[in-house]
Amino acid sequence: MDKLFHEGRDRHVCPECGYVLYVNPIPASTLVVLNEGHVLLVLRAVEPRKGEWCLPGGFLEWGESPEEGGKRELLEETGLVGDDLTFVGVYNSMETMHVHAILHGFRVKRWHGDIHHGDDAEDVRWYRLDSMPRLAFAAHEKLLADAQKSEHGS
Repeated sequence: MDKLFHEGRDRHVCPECGYVLYVNPIPASTLVVLNEGHVLLVLRAVEPRKGEWCLPGGFLEWGESPEEGGKRELLEETGLVGDDLTFVGVYNSMETMHVHAILHGFRVKRWHGDIHHGDDAEDVRWYRLDSMPRLAFAAHEKLLADAQKSEHGS
């Protein structure tokens, strides 16, 4: 692949066939689970930011809606089944060279199940909103702030 100026920007283009390799963001869903002044956080077991706390979520699978992917990720990472999701917003997460994700943010209004961490999480636990660790991704911080505002009707 050669780097050529194509469609207004530098892109990787095959010099033989003209195939353009588009590097596009990956869709993901991230969830905020609030409960009486606490938020549910997941300790990352994988890179990027392995060993740091974040909101539950992850990349969408082929054929999933953002809501379906969010519910699947919530179950995989925390053991909880999300019964009622409210859309909060869309967030740009390009904080590492690993990947550029577009996050669909949801607040989980109702859930059930027993909390336990999944295979891509080292731990899952409730943190008080006023004494939680710094989150691994700035987009998660913004989503959490927006979800708290929407919960209080601001």
